[in-house]
Amino acid sequence: MKQVLEELGIKPVNSGACWGTDGWMPTEGRQLITSYNPATGEALAQVAQANEQDYEAVASKANEAFIKWRTIPAPIRGEMVRDLGNELRKHKDALGKLVTLEMGKIVQEGWGEVQEMIDICDFAVGQSRMLYGNSMHSERPGHRMYEQYHPLGVIGIISAFNFPVAVWAWNSALAAICGDASLWKPSSKTPLTGVAVQNIINKVMDRHGCPGVFSLVVGKGSTVGKRLVNDPRVQMVSFTGSSAQGRKVGETVAGRFGSTILELGGNNAIIVAPSANLKMTVPAILFGSVGTAGQRCTSTRRIIVHESVKSTLLDKLTGAYKQVPIGNPIEEGTLMGPLVDSGAVQDMMNAVDRIKQEGGKILCGGERLEGKAYPGGCFVTPCIAEARNEFKIVQEETFAPILYIISYKTLDEAIAIHNDVPQGLSSSIFTTNLLEAEQFLSSVGSDCGIANVNIGTSGAEIGGAFGGEKETGGGRESGSDAWKAYMRRQTNTINWSTELPLAQGIKFDI
Repeated sequence: MKQVLEELGIKPVNSGACWGTDGWMPTEGRQLITSYNPATGEALAQVAQANEQDYEAVASKANEAFIKWRTIPAPIRGEMVRDLGNELRKHKDALGKLVTLEMGKIVQEGWGEVQEMIDICDFAVGQSRMLYGNSMHSERPGHRMYEQYHPLGVIGIISAFNFPVAVWAWNSALAAICGDASLWKPSSKTPLTGVAVQNIINKVMDRHGCPGVFSLVVGKGSTVGKRLVNDPRVQMVSFTGSSAQGRKVGETVAGRFGSTILELGGNNAIIVAPSANLKMTVPAILFGSVGTAGQRCTSTRRIIVHESVKSTLLDKLTGAYKQVPIGNPIEEGTLMGPLVDSGAVQDMMNAVDRIKQEGGKILCGGERLEGKAYPGGCFVTPCIAEARNEFKIVQEETFAPILYIISYKTLDEAIAIHNDVPQGLSSSIFTTNLLEAEQFLSSVGSDCGIANVNIGTSGAEIGGAFGGEKETGGGRESGSDAWKAYMRRQTNTINWSTELPLAQGIKFDI
């Protein structure tokens, strides 16, 4: 652990905000937040939280950086992002391990998250030469019409603990090539990964002479978070978190006519059809529901299974669940690590109680793991429960490894059950029937932003736009044309004639 922290510049007490050439904030007179390893309960390090005055200094520097950065040609901006990707490659091992130490996901997932950062940098470098607008024909003779995209401003990024570094990269890499500066508030549950990433970024900004393009503010939501959301200099806020918090952020930013990218809750389901290949289905469900200890917005929460294969699927699933290696996520062979903290454990225990109270049945798991083998106190056994879709607890997103089993008779019924939740992020169907697959992907099928056939709900390639509908927020990040959210669109008309035709044929005798 010590070697990982030293490589990434993590000290016993770290300052809470950076603004380029002015360096890190002093720690004196600021409240400290301690980051703990959820697998062991060990304190990793402390971070001095920024106050409102600190935020003001950082935000001002970010705005100054934007004024300069927007004038640099996009392909040149892309070269700095290329350099960032290369710097992340150098520190992939250490940064991935820090994600594991601080958040609790298994180390393979920690490394995978850093690889997502590298991949989006590569994507953004190519995109920096493809910030295309459209050309269109004018109805007026001697006129040319087209549209172009300009940098938007300072982009606020408020990220969640479950993907403490990848979501920042999805936003900031695209924002940078679009000519924006980014101001990042990481989760207070994972502040060290934010400090580590900022240390890496600082080297890149120094080499390119562009301080302040990437800034960090670690602090309370009630202080710096509130300031960021209300700050008119922050043209757009990308928020990842719960639907309840996202609603507040969206309303606040809209109230000052800013824009948002909202990546909120998921209640993701897999439909298992009679023709499903269970050799593919079972591992997809297991990874989707148990991976990251059920703490992904794309985690599989519901299995909607045809009654003809329900018994067989349950036998295979419960057998697989009982064999899941649970333990220290840094150790090889562990498949499921801890929940992020004791509060998350209690939330899961409360959810298990509610399942029983509403008439559901626990088929396996759903227990707290304690003792010498689980010193951090944040370990649980993954849970499978029979339930009905209309249960209130099923309608909610519990950020823990709880999987609900719901049966169906017809595909129309399955799709209706699937869509009958407030959230709309990720979805999947396992079938070898082409007609069923096509119906699921049609306008009368899944109402989610992501719909898959014969792969699970979790995991997303950076080439596609990521996000969902309904209470998931409607935002899109990462690939496809998501870059457009970080720019302002402008329509241009040039009159190269010597006449001035007016609308509706109006003429002035002048």
